[in-house]
Amino acid sequence: MAEASGGRFGPVFWGAAFGLAIMALAGLRIYGIIGQATGFFILLACSAMIVPMIRSANRLSRERGCASPALIRYNKGMGSASIAYIFGLGVAVWLFDKHAEPTTWTYLLALAPVLPIFGMIWVMGRYIVEETDEYLRHRAVMAAMIGLGGVLAIGSAWGFLESFRLAPHVPGWASVPVWAISMGIGQLWLRGRER
Repeated sequence: MAEASGGRFGPVFWGAAFGLAIMALAGLRIYGIIGQATGFFILLACSAMIVPMIRSANRLSRERGCASPALIRYNKGMGSASIAYIFGLGVAVWLFDKHAEPTTWTYLLALAPVLPIFGMIWVMGRYIVEETDEYLRHRAVMAAMIGLGGVLAIGSAWGFLESFRLAPHVPGWASVPVWAISMGIGQLWLRGRER
């Protein structure tokens, strides 16, 4: 599972560790085993794995000779936007719990985590436009489509289970982590297909 590069763990290891940690955290939160404050601090600790994941992905791309400047910018931009999303979401939920009375500020607070999502979309669009290597561009588009397919399939299945009272409610913001995990799985699948 761990992809060694220069004696260090590779992006597959960090991505899988991050994905598993987030899924475990989501399960603990959904079933009420831990509270929101505890979940937020665990989430912040988990998001620290994004930094070595991006660094190892860039290092591995350079070693394999497929590190375009656009790809390096994409990786850094997505990593930064992901950390901003996680932090913004956690702060918004935590502050809302402290001040549950709806005000104008509550609406702004609730929408604050959306800004990094726009950042992710912009970073992806910029990458697709700037990437000169057609194969890398194709692989990015395919991974994004797999991520979108994951959101649609999992969201629909969970929605039906929830409608029939077979699964607990999951907030709509969970679509971004599901998309990111599905896109990561898509990238792994595409990489495995290349070999």
